[in-house]
Formats: sequence, structure tokens, C-alpha cells
Amino acid sequence: MNILLTSAGQRVSLVRAFQKEIKKISETAKVYTVDLNPILAPACHVSDGYDSITKVTDENYIQDLLEICLKRRIKLIIPTIDTELLILSENKDLFIQNGIIPIVSDFKFIQKCRDKRISNEFFLENGIDIPKAIDKNRPSFPLFIKPYDGSLSRDIFVVKNDSELTEYHLSNSKLMFMEYIDNLENDEYTVDAYYDKNNELKCVVPRKRIFVRSGEINKGVTQKNEIKTFVKSKLSKIEGAIGCLTMQFFFNPITKRIIGIEINPRFGGGYPLSYLAGANFPQWLIKEYLLHEDIPYFKGWENNLLMLRYDDEILVHNYEV
Repeated sequence: MNILLTSAGQRVSLVRAFQKEIKKISETAKVYTVDLNPILAPACHVSDGYDSITKVTDENYIQDLLEICLKRRIKLIIPTIDTELLILSENKDLFIQNGIIPIVSDFKFIQKCRDKRISNEFFLENGIDIPKAIDKNRPSFPLFIKPYDGSLSRDIFVVKNDSELTEYHLSNSKLMFMEYIDNLENDEYTVDAYYDKNNELKCVVPRKRIFVRSGEINKGVTQKNEIKTFVKSKLSKIEGAIGCLTMQFFFNPITKRIIGIEINPRFGGGYPLSYLAGANFPQWLIKEYLLHEDIPYFKGWENNLLMLRYDDEILVHNYEV
């Protein structure tokens, strides 16, 4: 019943959550990690063992990952970054044939999530408002620019007037021009949503993003508000979606406008808040995929739970540069 987290990086809380939950099922079960440079990945040092692996773009990545899984007797793979999702989904059958289950959504659904242009179409098809598109040749200000395949808040811009618009913005075909959603008037939410193996929604936890650092929530609070009901009504089933999905929304508390921004079909960096509030996705994955149990809809998570993150230290002795 061993579990493997890929690209472990700083996901210390997520590793510890899986360790805690798998120990309830089997005292001998382990949670292992892989990373490109595991000695510099804090989560690798709190896991039960780690391995180095090639870049996800390397032609040997899948074979290397499979060999690690067989060596470590892995039953579940938990990916943590966007770039792993397509290749894991594409090779899912290979792992399943070897008794290993990657917790990854279907290839077509991941493609929708990875391309923000297609994500916008998905939102509209499901009756969810999106930021209005802006013609870059006839812009109105302020406007917001982001890449259609971006992550971690890279290459995003708020452009307030014509003088701030550069040749880079205009010539980069990956950049999307859209309506600027003022964060003084709109609250930003991440929603942790759990989908079972039948692609049905089993839990919705909206987390208000109070302060974000490097694209990841640093201070946040759970809230049982209109977004919870909205997601349940609009996205009660998503074809091809399994496990944890993180969805981004803006919410205007005065007008009640809810705007879909993006969907990432993986655990987000702020998921530990939902876990500590009682939305136990690691336990449900273990029960569903290892113990073959059905997961009932869960709404009993703690409302208004505030998370304040701080830096901690992982010490590695006798490290040589």
C-alpha cells in the first residue's frame, strides 16, 4: 500500500497528511517521494524515502518512474505539478498493468485545464462567467495579461494604460488579453474539489486567498458561502475528472458575480488548509483506490478556519556542496 508523491519539492504538509492516513490502514505502509534534486527538496526529507528522477520532459522519465515504483512497491502515484499530468495520463495504462494507479484525470480533460483558452470554453459551456476577452489591437484599460499555458503566476501583467503595453505583450502569441478583475472589489478563492472514480463531485471547500506568495496561498480562510453551492450546482460531474481539483474563482460580495479563472487537476499548494478543516482527500483516495470503498458526499468541514503559514527549517547533516 505504498504511496509515491512526485515533484515533492516543498509539499511537506501533503507528505505528512498521506503518511498519517496510510498508517491508519497499514502500519508498514510507506509514503515515498521523487524529485529532480531530492537533497534540496524539504518534502523528500520528511518522506519515508526518496529517489532522484529525470525531468518530466526527458524521454526516459516514464520508464525511470516505473522502475522506482516497482522498486518501492508503490500502489498510488500522486502528482503535484502541472507538467506531469499529461504524460502520466498518457501512460496511465502502463502503470495500471503493473498494479500501480496514477491519480490523474483523463488526458482530454487535462488538455482543457492546461490551455486557459479551452478552460474558458469549459466554464462557458457549464454556465460559468469568465473575464471578458480584450482585443490587443484595440485595448481598453486596465487590462490583465496571462499566458494560456502558464502556472505559478509566471508571466502575468496588470496593464493600467497604453504606455505600459510593450512589444513583448503584443508579439507573444501565448499571452491572453482580458478584463482586469479588481481585487479591491472582488475576493479571490481557490476551491478544493474531490471527484470520485465515477467523475462525481464529493466535496467542495472554498478557500479565500487573503495573502499569496509566489503564486501560493500564505494566508487563507475556509468559507461556506455562495461559491460552495455554485460549484456543486454547476460542476456536480466532470467527465474525466478524478481526485483533487483546484479551481480559481473571483467573487464579488456585493453583486454576487462569480468568475471562473482556471482549473488545475491536482493537489494545490494550499490544500493543507482544507485537510485540516476536515476535507480528508488523502483518506478518500486510499479508501477508494486501495480499499475499493465508495465515497459519500461530505460537507462537514470546518467553516471560517484561518490558516497563517510561516517558514520552518529542514536540516540535512553532513551535506557537501
